[in-house]
Amino acid sequence: MSQKVGYCAAPDAVKLAYAVHGDGPPIVRVATWMTHLEFDWESPVWRHWLDALGDGHTLIRYDERGCGLSDRDVDDISLDAWVADLETVVDAAGLDRFALLGVSTGAAVAVAYAARHPERLTHLVLYGGYARGRTLRGASERRLQDALVAAISAGWTNPDPTFRHLFSMLFLPAATPEQMEWYDDLQRHSTSAATAVRLYHARGPLNVVELAAQVRTRTLVVHALGDRVVPVDEGRLLATLVPGARLVVLESANHILLSDEPAWASFVSELRAFLGTERATARPVGVEELSPRELEVLELVAAGLTNEAIAEQLSLSVRTVERHLTNMYVKLRVSGKAGRAAAAARFSEAASLRRP
Repeated sequence: MSQKVGYCAAPDAVKLAYAVHGDGPPIVRVATWMTHLEFDWESPVWRHWLDALGDGHTLIRYDERGCGLSDRDVDDISLDAWVADLETVVDAAGLDRFALLGVSTGAAVAVAYAARHPERLTHLVLYGGYARGRTLRGASERRLQDALVAAISAGWTNPDPTFRHLFSMLFLPAATPEQMEWYDDLQRHSTSAATAVRLYHARGPLNVVELAAQVRTRTLVVHALGDRVVPVDEGRLLATLVPGARLVVLESANHILLSDEPAWASFVSELRAFLGTERATARPVGVEELSPRELEVLELVAAGLTNEAIAEQLSLSVRTVERHLTNMYVKLRVSGKAGRAAAAARFSEAASLRRP
């Protein structure tokens, strides 16, 4: 699978980057916190989402204004601007009717869009979302909002990821060190500290409670039980506000579901059943997808070398070897504790086919 990146201009002339991949009925994923279209494509945190959503669907996603490949220097950061950006991307992609997926803050934007444009939507899926922002949920949530803004201001651009790691621990408490490291880097690459503060402040007072009651699209609401970013009670509230919405609560503490947890398989199953998706017949991804350096690393993995031994033999740092492995696992679509063995087996199989 490959993605095609395009650009369009919002009503206030902000340039928005969007990407398209997959094949089938269209599904649009509303922009959410800290994305980068190119960085996400190689991500051990987001790539399995992209693979699943593009399997049987054409997925359209875009970088939020101020982030990623979209314009970084923007004046207006608000719900109205976010909805206008979604309208712009939908028109640029030439869509008529489509399914809409809102993740986290994207759920509030999706609700506002659904209330305004019921004729455009076939389905509405809201994952890890809310109808009211953090500053509307009581004093303790407002204090946490202030603490997180202070952490952004203090350490966003610092090479030491300590302050950014606070967000990684909230979003991905069950992640591996490599996944958390990737998410730490994503935040720093996606936008500036000043813009991150503005984006976080704008999320605090979001309120689509009244708009949610106006939604007439068939709606699925999914939430992780132990979500530390958006409490499950906010997901339950959202499901009660949208008429006829179905609520599914998953056993996970991650705000972003990871590929090797049972909750991810449950989410994909629920999503496919709701959308009526027919899975495309896909061939297993082979080692031809890997770069020459990644092939060198994988050959040594298949030979039984440790990461430290590979680093010494190739004159790399151990951290660089680990990053190559993480990228390989994403490309080969293997994960979890068995990922290393599965990748090595894939290399050995390809090598045997090349022998005369």
